[in-house]
Amino acid sequence: MVVKIAVLASGRGSNLQTIINSIENGYVKNAEINVVISNKRDAYALERGRNHGISTVFLDPSRCDNAKYDLKILVVLKQYEIDLLLLAGYFQLLGPEIIEAYRNRILNIHPSLLPSFKGLHAQKQAFEYGVKITGCTIHFVDEGLDSGPIILQSCVPVLQGDTEETLTARILEQEHIIYPEAVKLFVEGKLKIEGRTVGFG
Repeated sequence: MVVKIAVLASGRGSNLQTIINSIENGYVKNAEINVVISNKRDAYALERGRNHGISTVFLDPSRCDNAKYDLKILVVLKQYEIDLLLLAGYFQLLGPEIIEAYRNRILNIHPSLLPSFKGLHAQKQAFEYGVKITGCTIHFVDEGLDSGPIILQSCVPVLQGDTEETLTARILEQEHIIYPEAVKLFVEGKLKIEGRTVGFG
């Protein structure tokens, strides 16, 4: 059985690209990205999808309220018979309809070691707080803000002389490693959720 994937992205789509690569090079088997959806008309993620023959959809969030917008996303997900939904730099909260429809089938990447520094500009938050170690987290999405069960994390030290930009770049390198790994674990049916703990069966 092939796991059909949709990716929601608002920006450059570098994590999308690493997942595309991991499928094309055979690291992630029995999976395919069927559609890339964006709330930004000019998101480069859409171009990345088109470059690989993947269907792309722009949904304009300014034309309806959040609840109706989520229903539009659900229509697309059902149209493509999606099994797994990935958020890759998607800068909009999902509503309860989508979360319930895809419970434990939505993954997100966040550029901090959750539960620290939730929300936007996590790298800046970590840098300004003065932490010595930060990183990135793959987690399941639930109704809260960056609050779902954690799947994988990778630590990134904050080095003397770092800037927000250099720290962000090093965190991104780790994102590109652990996101395909989390997708692989999901596709292989190895993720087991017990309460807040995600085990690997």
